[in-house]
Amino acid sequence: MSDRNPNVSTPAFPEDSQEFADNLARLSQKSLELVTEFYEQQKSAGQVEIDPLNISGAFLELTQKMLSEPEKIIQAQTQLWQGYMELWQNAAQAAMGQEVKPVIEPDKSDKRFRSEEWTKNQIFDYIKQSYLLTSKTINDMVAEVDGLSETDHKKVDFYTRQITDAMSPSNFFWSNPDVLKRTYETKGENLIKGLEHLLEDLKNGRGQLNPRMVPDGVFEVGKNIAVTPGKVVFQNDLMQLIQYTPTTEEVYKRPLLITPPWINKFYILDLKQENSFIKWCVDQGYTVFVISWVNPDERHADRTFESYMSEGILAALDAIEATIDEKEVTAIGYCIGGTLMSATLAYLAAIGEDRIKACTFFAAQTDFEEAGDLLLFTDEEQVQMIERKMKAAGFLEGKNMATTFNMLRSNDLIWSFVVNNYLMGKDPFPFDLLFWNCDTTNMPPQMHSFYLRNMYQKNLLSKPGGLTLGGQPIDLSKVKTPIFVQASREDHIAPYNSVFKATKLMSGPAEFMLAGSGHIAGVMNHPSANKYQYWTNNSRKKYETADDWLKDAVNIRDHGGLIGTNGCLKSQARKSRPEIPRKASLSQ
Repeated sequence: MSDRNPNVSTPAFPEDSQEFADNLARLSQKSLELVTEFYEQQKSAGQVEIDPLNISGAFLELTQKMLSEPEKIIQAQTQLWQGYMELWQNAAQAAMGQEVKPVIEPDKSDKRFRSEEWTKNQIFDYIKQSYLLTSKTINDMVAEVDGLSETDHKKVDFYTRQITDAMSPSNFFWSNPDVLKRTYETKGENLIKGLEHLLEDLKNGRGQLNPRMVPDGVFEVGKNIAVTPGKVVFQNDLMQLIQYTPTTEEVYKRPLLITPPWINKFYILDLKQENSFIKWCVDQGYTVFVISWVNPDERHADRTFESYMSEGILAALDAIEATIDEKEVTAIGYCIGGTLMSATLAYLAAIGEDRIKACTFFAAQTDFEEAGDLLLFTDEEQVQMIERKMKAAGFLEGKNMATTFNMLRSNDLIWSFVVNNYLMGKDPFPFDLLFWNCDTTNMPPQMHSFYLRNMYQKNLLSKPGGLTLGGQPIDLSKVKTPIFVQASREDHIAPYNSVFKATKLMSGPAEFMLAGSGHIAGVMNHPSANKYQYWTNNSRKKYETADDWLKDAVNIRDHGGLIGTNGCLKSQARKSRPEIPRKASLSQ
């Protein structure tokens, strides 16, 4: 006689139980391989720093401040338990068929809980809301602690969010309904594949785990990415200069010089053809020159920020004149390439040269006072740690920078791949932008130390005479070049409030435009995708901050118009057209 309760349903087990059992045995073997590999990697890596991110002191002070105000802890715990009780009541009412409103819901931009099971299934809905309540309480408690320095407050707030994000139920096998469903459907094969992916990533990272963001072998530079026809017309030890020829009968007399960031490869603006800004430029009649920075190693240890100006932008200007006999150019500077471009404009102003007639800045900072979460990685202890790494290797490995940037959006750039690759056992989606993101470059030690200390720590570029380049004290207020400044509203690397300040620091005509999305997609997304909006403001008012500017701005949805880089350059060309005569044909 069975003692099973007929009113309690039990989950169906896969029909082929033997296959499931075999897969569990393979899973155990793969787990052993993983542990062994991790142990060997850590052993071969030698001694590591206990607190490389320098956060223990900040968290110790946080704990002391919190314990000094126990009433706040009690109040937060009381509110949390009230939330739990309301959640319990809702769960009981829902079990009886009543319709209830959620106690808490994820943010609309939160992609972790988009699966229907997180809402339709009472158990997973309860798990989700419990997590959201708890993480919100923890993050709010940390954010409201008094008495910490501003730096320590931002540091503990950032790393607390990193911890609560890591503890999301979506990141674990037993609490993610999509993973459980796939495990059932594949009889555990997804977990075996996931461990294989994990083992491979661990080996490739030499003990440091970096989940793959794109499948191997999907993209190849020159084959299906970075395929706009171009040729190298000049090179030195620090860069190659690539020329792209217009596809139109009539072309602009003045060529366009693009200075991309040297943190990744040049082809960020020449991804797949449908996403290629460079292709768009040549199709508009621009002769385009792009600096392709060298991937430095120990041979470039003596290269400085000034070297990137003299052997980069200034050398490119001379090479352009030698190649097509044009002394004047319009220019674009992207991210750190834009920071360098602004410093170069100030240097040219100091020596009385006016070779760059108009300049567009993509997500580029000139004032680093509000540089966002990246400031958390540039305090003195962390800069010293980075300098020790650079001294030992002769350069800073690109993967270190990539890890930092990924942490700024950990749910999208770390945990989503942990779930997809390791729990779901899937290959990542072939995304050209993420392929570029993973194609990292190294940093020369002198240049990188100069950048971190003088920009992020001391903010000297924004101060008249704060920096000396080429023997000239530089002053951004002496720059009278017309500028177009683009920022992205969700940029975690160059926050739009920080980017906006360029319009105030330079004294020439300035126009600001705010795009949707982030540091990369907000810049290079093609307008035909109709994916993002942008904001413009035609008022002649002088705004102190980007938020003030945004209050009077117009939100424009793209309907065959121009957004992102296309809008920036089109506006620049339109404003400069009376100054830029057009050649009748390429032969002239």
